Amino acid sequence: MRSMTDFGNDLYTGKASFPFVGRRRTWFIVAIVLVVLSAIAPFLRGGFEFSVEFTGGSQFLVSSPSSTDQALATDTVEESVPGTTTRVTTVNDRDIRVQTSQLGAEQTQTVTEALASAYDVAPEEITASFIGPSWGQDVTRQSLWGLAIFLGLTFLILAIYFRTWKMSAAAIVGLLDVLIVTVGIYALCGFEISPAAVIGFLTILAYSLYDTTVVFDKIRENTMEDADVSGRTFGESVNLAVNQTLVRSINTSVVAALPVAAILFIGSLWLGAETLSDISLSIFVGIIVATYSTLFVAAPIYSLFRENEPAIRQADERVLAARGAA
Repeated sequence: MRSMTDFGNDLYTGKASFPFVGRRRTWFIVAIVLVVLSAIAPFLRGGFEFSVEFTGGSQFLVSSPSSTDQALATDTVEESVPGTTTRVTTVNDRDIRVQTSQLGAEQTQTVTEALASAYDVAPEEITASFIGPSWGQDVTRQSLWGLAIFLGLTFLILAIYFRTWKMSAAAIVGLLDVLIVTVGIYALCGFEISPAAVIGFLTILAYSLYDTTVVFDKIRENTMEDADVSGRTFGESVNLAVNQTLVRSINTSVVAALPVAAILFIGSLWLGAETLSDISLSIFVGIIVATYSTLFVAAPIYSLFRENEPAIRQADERVLAARGAA
C-alpha cells in the first residue's frame, strides 16, 4: 500500500498529477455556480441577517427565564409596543434575546417589565441595551473600508513581490471567491452577520492570501525555467507547481481547521459561547473554501492570464512541436 509520502513524492516529480489547469473550464463552472448559489441562496430564506450592531435598535436579554418559548417574547413586545419589529433567539439554550427596532426610554421600560412578567423573572434579570443607527452605520462603513484597504494593499504588495499584476489579479479573484462563498454559506446556516463574524471573514482572507502566496511562489519558480529546457508548456509548469504544493496545502488546512472545529463544536455549540460561534464558523468554513479556491480558481486563472502572451505562446508551440517530432 502506497504511503502519503510516496504519493507526495509522485506529485512533486510529476509522476502523478491532478489536472488543475487542464480541466480549468470545469473548475471555473463549478466556482461560478458556487458563487451564484452563495449570493442567491441566503435570499431564498429571507436574506442576510445582520446583528443589532449593524442595524441599530434595542436589545433585551432575559436571563434564566421560566420558559424559552420565543413566541411568548414576540407576542409580549407586540402587545407592549404595537408595530415593533421583533427578532427573538435563544442564547446558550437557557436565555432569551429579544432584538427590536429603536425604542424610546419609556417604551424600553414598558417592554422590560412586560418581559419580566411573561417569563416570570425579576426586572433586574433583564438587561436592556440600545445601539443607535449612526453607530451601526459607522460599523458598516468601517468594515467596508477595512475590506477595501485589505484588497488594495494585497494587490499592490503581490504585484511588487511577484513583479506582475496578473498574479495579483488572479489572487484577488481567488480572495473574492473565498469571501462570497464563505459569507453565503455562513448566512445560509442561519447565523447573523455580526462584528465578530466580520473579523472572522477578514481573518480568513489573510489565511487565503498566505496559502495563495505559497502556491504562487512555487508557480513563479517553475515558470522562470526556460520551457525548451524543462520540456513543459506554461500551463503544465503551473499545474506541476500546484501539485507540488498540494500535500502542503491539505496538511496546512487540516492543521488550521482542527482547533477551529474544536472551538466551534465544543466551545460554542456545546458550551454556548455565542461570540465564539460567530467567529469560529466563519473561519472554519473559510479555511475549507480558501484551500479549494487557491487550487481550483486562483492558480488556473493565473495560467489563463499568461498563456496568450506572445513569448509564452511561442515557447509553448516549440515545446509541443518538439514532442510531435520525437
